[in-house]
Amino acid sequence: MKHPWDRPLGVWYLAEHHPDAPAVLHCPAGETLTFAGLAARAHRAVHALRALGAGRGDVIGLALPNDLDILVWQLAAAEAGWRYVTLNPRSPAPEVAAIAAHAGMKALIVHAAYADRAGAVDTVPVRVGVGGPIDGFVPQEEALAGHPDSPPPDRAAGTPLVYTSGTTGTPKGIWRDLPDAAPEAAADLMKTFAHAFRFTPLEGAHLVSAGMFHGGCQSFYLAALHAGQPLVIMGSFDAEETLRLVHEHRITTGYMVPTQFTRLLHLPSGVRDRYDVSSLESIVHSAAPCPPEIKKRMLDWWGPVVWETYGGTEGAATIAKPHHWLAKPGTVGRPIRGMTVRILDDDGAELPPGRVGAVYLDGGGRGFSYHRDPEQTAAVFRGTAFTLGDAGYLDEDGFLFIVDRIKDMIITGGVNVYPAEVENALAAHPAVLDSAVVGVPDPEWGEQVRAFVQPAPGHEPSDALAADLIAHCRERLAGHKCPRAVEFRTELPRTETGKLYKRLLRP
Repeated sequence: MKHPWDRPLGVWYLAEHHPDAPAVLHCPAGETLTFAGLAARAHRAVHALRALGAGRGDVIGLALPNDLDILVWQLAAAEAGWRYVTLNPRSPAPEVAAIAAHAGMKALIVHAAYADRAGAVDTVPVRVGVGGPIDGFVPQEEALAGHPDSPPPDRAAGTPLVYTSGTTGTPKGIWRDLPDAAPEAAADLMKTFAHAFRFTPLEGAHLVSAGMFHGGCQSFYLAALHAGQPLVIMGSFDAEETLRLVHEHRITTGYMVPTQFTRLLHLPSGVRDRYDVSSLESIVHSAAPCPPEIKKRMLDWWGPVVWETYGGTEGAATIAKPHHWLAKPGTVGRPIRGMTVRILDDDGAELPPGRVGAVYLDGGGRGFSYHRDPEQTAAVFRGTAFTLGDAGYLDEDGFLFIVDRIKDMIITGGVNVYPAEVENALAAHPAVLDSAVVGVPDPEWGEQVRAFVQPAPGHEPSDALAADLIAHCRERLAGHKCPRAVEFRTELPRTETGKLYKRLLRP
């Protein structure tokens, strides 16, 4: 073997050729599993759900917390030819029911902790309950009873059916054709993803600290697992517990979102210094913009191990390696192999470096559609290029900089203001734990800039603090970009992946 990647990988290969290698080192259930043990549980789940009526090409829904069960059912889908929807388990019953109907779900697996949410949905034909009784659901233990843990016949690769978080409206399902590949081949392909972020095969451990239902988090923990890195799964994020697990398990890789960085940085220095984080090699962040000041402080603390990627479930686009970001603070990187980034004006004409426009991503083909929504699919594509709705620009070296969401842009007195720039300025103030900037109607200016701020621990809302924050912005930004008013909140409405629900803040 000339190179660590010059060998087959993937869960199914590892279960056969490295059966005793650890696959899960830590999880809320208190269990550890080898690759052989994990594969056996997935096999058994396939046998069980097939017996209940799930067939190749069917859609299954998973409303499960961070733990072993969601991983087992994902892997089962990946070898049974099912599409799987990982639902936010905290979503209310009407939202789950709407997604189930839209996706055409054949089966729904729900944890008893969400019996009054996803567990209240009775419109899906096959329903399995995990972790306790749910009315109308077959207990998982009963469904699995009597089924073997041997590989099932007629195995076929499955694929996720991801529904977007819906921060600006109704969630959309991202539909792809089922892979024309054996499960072993599809799993082995994941090593390309892991390789891009310098995950070392069969070495180290991967920390799962974000919601496992989220597509971004899934991409990274599945890539790590398929590369032979065992998982350390957190039930929910806690800043000090994160450091403890990094220290205890010598974590090398992980996926995080910027709000987690903020919480980590607000730990007292005595707590941070208590734990050794020198094992870290590649911590990737995405999902929401990271203020440059926050990222710089994380790099100062953890060293050049913080990577960034831009894209969406629709398709990956760029990678910012740590040394590139340090040379060009704020960049989200250069396009990955096979992807072209284009900056277009409102008429679809390509803009030169330095000019802000709509960011379009072109992989040379239409690799997805929005399920049962041809109009929305058509709206995001120009030829083979699609947009995620962001504004940005390319510099002379081809590095991409995201300015903001196009829908979030504020126009005050005829001048464009990008809220992210104001939020980045606020993030540098020690009294700010979190912030959101929106435009509100103004009879004279059309819109005015308003900031919503969650104070950091030890700071209380006051008129004096509001005035200080506005003055802080005026030292860093042009006057028309600065908040005219500051409102304080005990918490801002964010998804578990850190995206802001700004529509809930606008009047």
